[in-house]
Amino acid sequence: MADCCHDDCGIDPTQGRQARMLWAVLIINAVMFVVEFTAGWLAGSTALLGDSLDMLGDALVYGFSLFVVARGERWKAVSAAFKGGIMAVFGVIVLAEATGKLLWGTAPAYSIMATVGVAVLAANLVCLVLLTRHRGDDVNMRSAWVCSRNDIIANSGVLVAAAAVAASGSRWPDVVIGLAIAALFLRSAAGVLADARRSYQAASA
Repeated sequence: MADCCHDDCGIDPTQGRQARMLWAVLIINAVMFVVEFTAGWLAGSTALLGDSLDMLGDALVYGFSLFVVARGERWKAVSAAFKGGIMAVFGVIVLAEATGKLLWGTAPAYSIMATVGVAVLAANLVCLVLLTRHRGDDVNMRSAWVCSRNDIIANSGVLVAAAAVAASGSRWPDVVIGLAIAALFLRSAAGVLADARRSYQAASA
């Protein structure tokens, strides 16, 4: 079209499906962040707070993924690098929270952890199914899928922590799971950043 002045004017059907799917998972993650962060604060749970920050990070990166969905491979590599950076930052935040809980914390409210954990796991399973269809499209969608996969692992960890806290009455399960979530974020961040770097170099060659 002669009056087309934006990169996404010529969006193809695959990109259109990607955009609709990204809008869906963005909204799900934004809503569940509010729910989970509030519950984590009320329950005093490091695992829930850490997982809620991951939901916020996912909402941000899905928004950026929407921005680049109809752009070139270099933009998609930049999007993946942004996601890797978000994962790394949240990994450090959760690590700090878990350390503080280890030194000064008390046992969290496991009933809130379990109830909210189940709801968030269900929401993230929906997101993972949606993203899996586009996992192999490009580095942008691949890194979005990694974010969603991490959510499922973190959610499962929250439920394990809730059960262990209920059985032991100790804060230790919550702290351990919080540290495991932080380690998962940092490891995934390294992998996504490396993938983004390779994709950017290939696109620039």
